[in-house]
Amino acid sequence: MGHIRRYLIAGLLVWVPLGFTVLVIKFLIDLMDRTLLLLPPGLRPDNLLGFRIPGLGVLLTVVVVLVTGVIAANLVGRKLVQFGERMVARIPLVRSIYSGVKQVTETMFSNGGRSFRSVVLIEYPRKGVWTLAFLTGEQGASEIEAKVGGSVSHLFVPTTPNPTSGFFLAVPTNDVIVLDMTIDEGIKMIMSAGVVVPKESKDALVASGQKNK
Repeated sequence: MGHIRRYLIAGLLVWVPLGFTVLVIKFLIDLMDRTLLLLPPGLRPDNLLGFRIPGLGVLLTVVVVLVTGVIAANLVGRKLVQFGERMVARIPLVRSIYSGVKQVTETMFSNGGRSFRSVVLIEYPRKGVWTLAFLTGEQGASEIEAKVGGSVSHLFVPTTPNPTSGFFLAVPTNDVIVLDMTIDEGIKMIMSAGVVVPKESKDALVASGQKNK
């Protein structure tokens, strides 16, 4: 029975990650394939070829993004984008959503941005209990800092096993411990509920254990 159990676990370790990866990729491809609905019915590949080719939506999405980037990068394109943003700014609810998403996007994709590039450790939800978080910003002279009377770091605390959801915390900078862990390693550790530990952390734990003996 021990051999059968070991073989089953070995098989699951192969198929579960592979199956989950296939499902995620299939979901993303199917989602992007919906962009084909933007084309006129007569120009859709399904109607032209008579059969469906998965992934054409991904190609269309990349082409649309590239063309949009080329247009927005020149003078005329920037003027058009600015005109469109001024129109959006006149719509009460839409302007709040658009401006918020735009600011987050600019921060994440800017060359000098540090958003979501550092894994940190904080005591939360109480003293003596630690949790991983992602540093999203260090704001100087902000209203928050003026109210609390000290420097604060803006953190995103993800949930397990879905790191895309979570909540925002403004924590005193002195209480934030920056880790050498990469973002990918932090996400893996959160998704696995601590089962997957980065190699550097394992080596540090082993060295600490040997030192205490």
